[in-house]
Amino acid sequence: MLAIGDNCNMDTLIERARQFAFSAHKAIDHRRRYTDDCYTVHLEGVARLVASVVDDPAMIAAAYLHDTVEDTPVTFADISEAFGADIATMVIYLTDISRPHHGNRAERKELDREHIARGDARVHTIKLADFIDNSYPIMRYDPKFAITYMNEKRELLPHLADGHPALFGEASQIIERWFAGE
Repeated sequence: MLAIGDNCNMDTLIERARQFAFSAHKAIDHRRRYTDDCYTVHLEGVARLVASVVDDPAMIAAAYLHDTVEDTPVTFADISEAFGADIATMVIYLTDISRPHHGNRAERKELDREHIARGDARVHTIKLADFIDNSYPIMRYDPKFAITYMNEKRELLPHLADGHPALFGEASQIIERWFAGE
């Protein structure tokens, strides 16, 4: 698989996406909840997980960009212009579509599940990596919210079954261990 950070193997598309996403998140001083790390730590974690199971530069680029539209002033048009329609489409499916006026949290999460379910296996693989990377800090630092989060992810998981089997298995184990009290 592609080694993120190995300049000899680094695809220029991946590096452009990395720099684009890092710049967008740093411009708003986006910090990771619970740890206060620069948000780029999460982007790097998701991209590394994706790169550990595939060698598709477009998927790895989309992994870096997956939260850019949702969390920064960057638009889908910006992503499409910079990276093309294929990567922009992945980012579209990775971006939550629900808004507060769509109802309570359960109703909003259902809309988001339906939306991501329409994505392809590449999108589902990236979403699995996103879940895996987010799970550990939530479980460690906010066990009360983790109950809600893990229930939501348990409902999401069947919609991601065509994602990469290794990441699907890891996500499934995280959920199983959580509910088993491990």
